[in-house]
Amino acid sequence: MQIKSLSQTDFGTIFKAFNQAFADYELQLNATQLQTMLKRRGFNPDLSFAAFDNDEIVSFTLNGIGNFNGIPTAYDTGTGTLKGYRGQGLATQIFEYSIPYLKEANIRQYLLEVLQHNTKAFSVYKNLGFETTREFNYFVQKNEEVNSELKTAEIPYAIHQIDIEKYDSIPSFWDFHPSWQNSFESISRASEGFVSLGVFDNEKLVGYCVFEPISGDVTQIAVDRGYRRKGVGTILLREVIKLNKNENIKVVNTDILYDSITDFLKAKNMDIAGKQFEMIKKIM
Repeated sequence: MQIKSLSQTDFGTIFKAFNQAFADYELQLNATQLQTMLKRRGFNPDLSFAAFDNDEIVSFTLNGIGNFNGIPTAYDTGTGTLKGYRGQGLATQIFEYSIPYLKEANIRQYLLEVLQHNTKAFSVYKNLGFETTREFNYFVQKNEEVNSELKTAEIPYAIHQIDIEKYDSIPSFWDFHPSWQNSFESISRASEGFVSLGVFDNEKLVGYCVFEPISGDVTQIAVDRGYRRKGVGTILLREVIKLNKNENIKVVNTDILYDSITDFLKAKNMDIAGKQFEMIKKIM
């Protein structure tokens, strides 16, 4: 068994290991979907590591590299172990092996998200020194089941596609800072796959969303506080449904401390599908 960087490993080998490690998961990704996900999350093969049994990957951590809240960060975009190799502590060994290389690359913190019902993984990360920073909800619903009806036909707003980089007001709409995979940095890495929509009151932007039609992932959605409960969010969801190429709409990593987004999505018949912990370990 040898642990080493994935810098010299071809994507086909990584994809094979990923599929085998997550074969018992409900959601399966094809090669294109995995490539898109890794691009969006900043995958860096030089700073990603795996345990090899001969030439076969049997356990791995795929790291994204970037900045999070202004801090150079490594993001665990996928950790998995093949079924026959579980219970040997390989994920922990890979993590410990990676730290000196991350330090050398001036990475100052390690970030991840873990499903709350995955108590075994949560315990492993906690023992490695990760601390819970936030709790997230995620929502999934079929397009036709989303309640996108407006209370009145007289809505004095216009909606069209926008370039989010041109609107400095957008962060003022937020109740919470987006997670790694929903950040502006992540969106910019794979901008060709996203659609950004803005709702306007005359020339004023009063609400927006960014979503990925292939996956149905609503990455960001927010409304100016002065325009909430006036149909702006519903207008955005209606347009997302029209343009969505996936059968489902997904809103992932909404902070549980803020009822506004939770109440809005529940009112649209999008119930909570699961919960995650965001966890960070400082690298000194």
